[in-house]
Amino acid sequence: MEKGKSYQNMAIRMLKSLLSAYIITGILLLFLALLLYKFQLSEPKVNIGIIIVYVISSFLGGFLEGKMMKARKFLWGAAAGLLYFAILALISLAVNQSFGGGSSHFVTTLILCTAGGTLGGMVS
Repeated sequence: MEKGKSYQNMAIRMLKSLLSAYIITGILLLFLALLLYKFQLSEPKVNIGIIIVYVISSFLGGFLEGKMMKARKFLWGAAAGLLYFAILALISLAVNQSFGGGSSHFVTTLILCTAGGTLGGMVS
């Protein structure tokens, strides 16, 4: 009974950190859209901005996950970054019917999100 409750607590903590990461993603993407509108940024600059948003958000998710779990923080941070990417990829697949940017962009984003989450867990 106690072990089941522990797993529920872990899942709730993971959901909290992922929800926080996606809220930050939304806020930062709105800010990026404002910058795009005001300064007419080029496509490469917008793409760099999107990558920075992904890394910051996965870092925050990993940081919060590490703070809540207290043990093996970097692994929990990596898990948070990986789940952040997985949900992002599923949403992209549902909306676009494919992964945008090709397989190299897919792998790069996977590595950056996982690394950001791991770093966030380590810093926590």
